[in-house]
Amino acid sequence: MQVPPDYYDHGIAKNILQRLWHTQKLSQILKLLSSNPSPTVLDIGCSSGVLTAEIAKALPQSKITGLDSYKEAIIFARSKYPHITFIIGDAHKLPFKTRSFDLILCTETLEHLTDPRQALLEMKRVLKKNGQAIISMDTGSLLFKIIWFFWTKTKGKVWQNAHLYEFNIKILEGLINKSGFKVRKKIISHFGMAVTFLVSFKKI
Repeated sequence: MQVPPDYYDHGIAKNILQRLWHTQKLSQILKLLSSNPSPTVLDIGCSSGVLTAEIAKALPQSKITGLDSYKEAIIFARSKYPHITFIIGDAHKLPFKTRSFDLILCTETLEHLTDPRQALLEMKRVLKKNGQAIISMDTGSLLFKIIWFFWTKTKGKVWQNAHLYEFNIKILEGLINKSGFKVRKKIISHFGMAVTFLVSFKKI
């Protein structure tokens, strides 16, 4: 809760490095979405809904749901994007029926959770058998660690101690596989500092 509810709406606009990071991240996600029509979409860890709203623009025929445990951010998202459904909820215990969604997005969220594997298992539970998930986060590369260290000491102080887990590509991919998913595509971007996985059930 040390991060302001409207952080992504105002903070990114003021900082060119953050704007470049999130713009390129969105571009990678949209490339994966272009070949995956999805009637029902869940965005886990949506915060104030900035990315969720961009996904809604890209998939105008889809029913989009954003979920986050940060109550104030969800309230802000509901007021700014009334055409999208936003729910206060826990990624470790998703408040949805089994096999509810065609597509699940989880962007820069797993590293903030107390039990990332449980969150992945919940994603698997609510994903339809022929559905897909997009999981995106930093790679934990040396360059990222250096930048993150200085970022959280300066303009990004609100993110101090926000990462509960440190991942790298190998650890994250292993966790995805152990949770019953299979990686279909892997995109490394941001000078090797970010990775985006397109995953589905191991057997479809």
